Order: sequence, then C-alpha cells, then structure tokens
Amino acid sequence: MAESFASQIDRWPSLTAMFFDQARARGDGPFLWRKTAGAWQSISYADAARTIASLADALIALGIAPGDRVMLVSENRPEWCIADHAIMAAGAVTVPAYVTNTEADHLHILEDSGARLAIVSTAKLAATLLPAIYNAKGCTAVIGMEKLRAGPESDVALHDWATLIAAHPPQVEAVAARQTAQRGDLACLIYTSGTGGRPRGVRQHHGAIMRNIAGAAAVVDEDFVRDPSGELFLSFLPLSHAYEHTAGQFMPIGMGGQIAYAESLEKLAANIEEMRPTLMVVVPRLFEVLRTRIAKAIEKQGGIAVVLFNRALRLGRKRYEGTLAVWERPVDALLDRTVRAKIKARFGGRLKAMIAGGAPLNPEVGIFFEALGVTLLQGYGQTEAGPVISCNRPSAGIKMHSVGPPLGGVEVRIAEDGEILVRGELVMHGYWRNEAETAKALQGGWLHTGDIGKLDEDGHLVITDRKKDIIVNDKGDNVAPQRVEGMLTLQPEIAQAMVIGDKRPYLVGVVVADPEWAACWAKDQGLPVATAEKEPEFRKALMAAVDRVNARVSATEKVRRIIVADAPFTVENEQMTPSLKIRRHVLKAVYGERLDRLYAG
Repeated sequence: MAESFASQIDRWPSLTAMFFDQARARGDGPFLWRKTAGAWQSISYADAARTIASLADALIALGIAPGDRVMLVSENRPEWCIADHAIMAAGAVTVPAYVTNTEADHLHILEDSGARLAIVSTAKLAATLLPAIYNAKGCTAVIGMEKLRAGPESDVALHDWATLIAAHPPQVEAVAARQTAQRGDLACLIYTSGTGGRPRGVRQHHGAIMRNIAGAAAVVDEDFVRDPSGELFLSFLPLSHAYEHTAGQFMPIGMGGQIAYAESLEKLAANIEEMRPTLMVVVPRLFEVLRTRIAKAIEKQGGIAVVLFNRALRLGRKRYEGTLAVWERPVDALLDRTVRAKIKARFGGRLKAMIAGGAPLNPEVGIFFEALGVTLLQGYGQTEAGPVISCNRPSAGIKMHSVGPPLGGVEVRIAEDGEILVRGELVMHGYWRNEAETAKALQGGWLHTGDIGKLDEDGHLVITDRKKDIIVNDKGDNVAPQRVEGMLTLQPEIAQAMVIGDKRPYLVGVVVADPEWAACWAKDQGLPVATAEKEPEFRKALMAAVDRVNARVSATEKVRRIIVADAPFTVENEQMTPSLKIRRHVLKAVYGERLDRLYAG
C-alpha cells in the first residue's frame, strides 16, 4: 500500500487537484474538526470543498489574478485550511504570517511579497495587521473571518468572510475543472528569518510540498496506516510554520484523513484525550514538558507505582537497545498491558506515532517515551526543503541520536566541510526577489543547509553542529540573533550584547553597559563607577532598556533575562574577531553556565 499511496500523491499535478480529488472521493466523510460550545463538530470534505469554491470565486471577483499574493493571518482553525486552498484555487499564492508578528513584521512581508489582499481571523489580530496594511503599497482589501472594526479612512476595503461566501454560490466542479497549476508552479511564500534578521520569502512550489507529503506519508504508512480515512491528526503548531503547513495540513489531505484543531496549548492534553488522534506533528519541547509531568505524577503515587514505572523504563530501554534478555520478555509484556497502557491512555489510546521536528530532540527524552511504548519519530528539515528532509521510521530502525534516513526522492550528501547538502523536487526554487541569498543557498542544484552532519553506516543522517547562527528555539521557531542584538545595542544603556536560546523556551542574553551611561548612572546614585555594576538596581536599569526593545519585537525575539558582562567584548580577550564580530563560541564558554542558570529561576 505504501508504494501506491506515495505514487498516487506523485500523480497529482497540484495541491488543489489533490484536494478536489480527495473531496470527491471522501464526500460527506469528516474532514476538519473544531470544538464549539463544548462539543467537537466536523466539517465534511464536501462542505469544505463548497466553501473553498465560493471563496475562490469571491477572491477573483475582488480582482485577485493568477500569481497574485494573498496574506493569511490566523490562528489554527478550519478557516485557515479553507482560506489556503481557496487562495490557490483562485490561482493565487498564499503568504502565511505568524499571529505573533509585530506591525513592522507585517509591513515587511506585505511590501516584500507585494500582497494585494489579506485574510485575517479576528479583530485582535487585525489590530496589528491593519496599520501595516494602511502603510503598505498595493494591498487594497482585507477579509475578516470574524467581524472587523472599521479603521481610519483609507482605500483599503474591509470584507466579511460569511457575506462574501454567501454571495458566490458554490460551483465545485467548475472551480476544480479550471485548476491549471502544475508541480513546478509557486504555491506559497513562507517567510523565514535570514542571518541579517530580515525575513526572506521561501518559494515553495506545489511539487516541493507534494514530494514531502508523499515521502512522509510513506514513512507512516509502512508501519501504521491501514485505513487512511480513519487517521486523525491533531493540529496545534502554527500553520504559518512550514512544518505544520506541510505535515499537519497537506499530509492528512493527501492521505484522505482528518484534522482536529486544538483549542490552545493549555488545553492540548484534554483535547488529545477527547479526540484520540492517531498521528501528531510535534516539537521536542512538548515531550520535555510531558516527561516531567509524567515522572512527577508517578512519584506522587509512590510505592509499587514507582517500582513498576522504573522497571518499565529499564526494560523498555533494553528493548530499544536490543539487549532485552529472553527471561525478561514476559515481565516486559506484562508492563505493556499495565504501566505502558496507562501512559498510552494519556495520549488517547489510539496514537500510533508522533513525528517530532522543528528543533533538535534530546535523545534521552526520545528513549524515555520509546521505553514507555510511545512511538516518537524524529525528523529533520528546513523551510527551504518543503520542509521535511529525513525522518526516523520503525521499519528502518529508530535511532534517537539521528534524524533518520532521507525521504524517498531526496538526495543527501555531505560536503567536504561537513555541510549537509540536499537535492530533489522538495528544494525551493529560491527566495522571493532575493537573488543574492538564493545564489548562496542553491549551488549546482544542491541546497546548502548550513547544518553540519554525517550519514552513518545505515544511511541515517546525524546532525552534529549548526553552521549558521540562527537560533532554533524549543518550539522550532527561527530567531536571527543579529537582529535582536542590533536592536539592543541601539539603546543608550547598552554597548554590546549577545543572545542565546537554541532549544530553549525563550531568549536570554549577556550585555555590556555603555561606559558613559554607566558613569552617569553611578554618579546619580552616589556610587563609585568601579562597583556600580554589582548593584541590583544597575541590572534593573539595563533590563528596562531591554524591555524597550521587547515592546517592539515578536514574542519569539523577546529577551526575558540578562546578565551583565564582566568586561567589554574585545579582540584582545578573543571575544571579538579582527573584523569586530562577536565570537559566540568564546562568549558561550565564558558565560554559558551563568546564562543557563537564567532558565532555572
């Protein structure tokens, strides 16, 4: 089934053709789920197709032409998926944007993409988006999924989602029949941070995403899938992120499965128990939190519960390592029916696998869940590659220290300097209107990932280092440290700064106080300059400067805590290069322990 499944996806010429074919085949079968008034309700494939057809015609009536860009700003909900498909069905290109974006972020994306229209979910999100649209050139209309409040007088027209859809009776077959997009045509622009801090639009074509979902679907189908229509994905990662966009939205559609949208991160555990998903796309941070919660819950029970739990972990690890003795197997099997069954029940009881990506997974966390019978498949990718490049799978042997073998149709090779290079249909066609960055990333048909790694004897990819400085936090969001550091050093109190946050929940930093400001502050406080920096109020004054920056950046770029440097970064102390760039590895060696302690409080 895996071969025919993947080959079916490969036969479709576009994502829109794929959806309309699946809608025709699945009809009134459930497709999108949301919780309303305390109860989960579904939208069928047929109903979704009708709404998509109406919205596509409405977009065309508003003047959207083939190739035009349409910005989409919304939290995860059924309308996100419907809007995405309607934009493509109208021949246009979706430009997703994070709900945490600042007005400046939105303005950059609007102007860089040249978006002519925007779709936004709520008035709250519109409060940040609309000022950017009023200042942008070329965006002439906004559609609100919910009622929007009229802003200042402008040439931007505000439209109501439901009214527009009602005004265009659904012509599903006509809309499906006029789809002409091919695999090489642009489907969306996913904006991701560059090393200079300005987000770049990654040109993802239909074939890039479809090659991804064919390869990823084959991974789960090899071991888990028997009836694709019964597969239910629980969506909670941002759909504006390439990982959830491809694996959490398009893969279920390619499989003919269902998608349920979590109410919030806080209600995720309850939603899992209620909807009982079979597959989930996740980030490592979730597992780190769950591991702590599970261990604390067992510790509270005490007694025999702790003994059995620890035995399940020990024997489960031995099974993973292939060292489980014959005489230990009966006890291990008993633990499957008791301890591990209770753990699985916390995940709804039907979960076949969770596919982890977006940030590196600590192998110990992976082995913990594997030992408890929860299958965790770590993968690796980049927005520039659709985004999934490789993934662990049971049939190939799960290795928690690796990110698995490359997907089908994906070539991976290691350059002389250890950089991971990728080639295949999944690779982007370049950055939108950015030839210089495109030339750096794409050389000789190969995507230069900026990551360092190796292929082991079994063909598993192992990531060993990060060639670029981009911070990937524990949720998989990319943060360009240079942008944040540059904004910090614009403050009169701060002369130099370095921020960190790789695989962490937020950014922290080390700052060097501006000597003139420090001298004035000390004088005002009646303190000697030499000892002023040791005062708690001195650090508070610097943090106030940091908070001014925090008010102007997105949530992922906020610096939550700082330490004050022992001395300025200089060439002489090797904390700067001769060209006056900070040496991150040197600074981390000096301040690493103190920065780590900022996460403990």
